[in-house]
Amino acid sequence: MTPVTTIEGRAYPFGRKNVDTDVIIPAKWLKTITRAGLAKGAFETVRAEDGNVFDDPAYAGAPVIIAGDNFGCGSSREHAAWALDDMGVKAVIAPSFSDIFSGNAYKNGILTVVLPQAAIDRLMEVAAAGDPIHIDLEHQSVTTQFQDRFGFDIDPFRKSCLMNGTDEIGLTLASDAAIGNYEGRKAGARPWLKPEIAA
Repeated sequence: MTPVTTIEGRAYPFGRKNVDTDVIIPAKWLKTITRAGLAKGAFETVRAEDGNVFDDPAYAGAPVIIAGDNFGCGSSREHAAWALDDMGVKAVIAPSFSDIFSGNAYKNGILTVVLPQAAIDRLMEVAAAGDPIHIDLEHQSVTTQFQDRFGFDIDPFRKSCLMNGTDEIGLTLASDAAIGNYEGRKAGARPWLKPEIAA
């Protein structure tokens, strides 16, 4: 996983509330066995609307989405986070998130930032004007070039993992020696648990 320290650039001024995972990536896209290419199906129903923000060339490749309350509700599909990642989205800022979506986003290196509605309204204005937004994970702040500054809270463990680029596999591998020592002691104390290897 790529470390996340700062994220800067234009943001999609999306703003909708209760955007569920079926809106983020419709079910018909879940048959894939790879994460690549899911951006094509991301927000498919929204993209069917005239003048939608996701097909506006002014926001192409934007690393941030500004969303409304309860973003990522609905099913637990991890494909929603995969689709956002494939779009190049590195952070979503909203007043609230579904817990499962937020967990899936974090596990895939996407930062979810919770800010009050007043801050969201201001960031929507900045994003709609095409001005950049800066997120500093270390200092837990979202700023604009207009001196706006919004602090946010984040679980310290998730913050550490994101900043160090450590996913669950990386955390397990970091304990490889300790796991090996434990397995060695267990095999010595209980040899009957060691599997037989056929000749």
